[in-house]
Amino acid sequence: MAEVKIAAQVYSVRGEAEKDFPGTMKALKECGYEGVELAGLYGHSPEEIRDWLQEQELVPVSAHVGLDLFQQDLEGTVAAYRTIGCRYIGIPYLPGERLPGGSLYEETCSLMREISHSCREKGMILLYHNHTFEFEKTPSGTFVLEEIYQSLGAEELQTELQTELDTCWAKVAGEDPAAWLQKYQGRCPVVHMKDFRRGQDGVQLAALGTGEQDVAGIVRTAVECGAAWLVVEQDDHPWGSPMENMRTGCKCLEGILAAGCGKA
Repeated sequence: MAEVKIAAQVYSVRGEAEKDFPGTMKALKECGYEGVELAGLYGHSPEEIRDWLQEQELVPVSAHVGLDLFQQDLEGTVAAYRTIGCRYIGIPYLPGERLPGGSLYEETCSLMREISHSCREKGMILLYHNHTFEFEKTPSGTFVLEEIYQSLGAEELQTELQTELDTCWAKVAGEDPAAWLQKYQGRCPVVHMKDFRRGQDGVQLAALGTGEQDVAGIVRTAVECGAAWLVVEQDDHPWGSPMENMRTGCKCLEGILAAGCGKA
């Protein structure tokens, strides 16, 4: 089995990327990252993004793309990220009306089937990225996250829609990230690595390896369950600068992988 690789979610350094996208990619490469997960194109063309990533020898692993863009132009949106070279496209978030029991849930399931089919036709795979609310229970007693996949059917879960587990939000919701990776073994190729601390002001995100997460344990389980990429994401930075924190996160994972957690 190939060693798992480390990527950066560009949303973590979105301010820097907005001002200077190619310079930010260079900085992420210097941090040690092998790939990136995109979160918008910052006004640039897919060809420009592709070329800047190639210059830095960064793999365009995946991209978070909102449903609204697919609704506006499904085929064009998928084609844009195929041009960049992304292997995966992730649905980053669903509002309440699009979750199980919501007024737009059936429409959402239909749209996600269309997106996943279009992705598959272009050699790509659709992922779903969770927050905390997917770990609430539905009236039927299942978790929201489970119901989303069940609604799309077991076969489609395996061949089209796969999961991008955000291990931080799973933990914050009171769940064991490793258990959910095991639940979707073989179906979670991209794993979000994120850390946090709890205090009087609630949950605050922290550089990977400086918070409450059992990072080494999650990495070990992710590799055992078939993950190909570990994506470092930090939505905000209450301590340290964005690029400093991303460097810390990358070095944390490099140390764990060097210690032998990188192979199943």
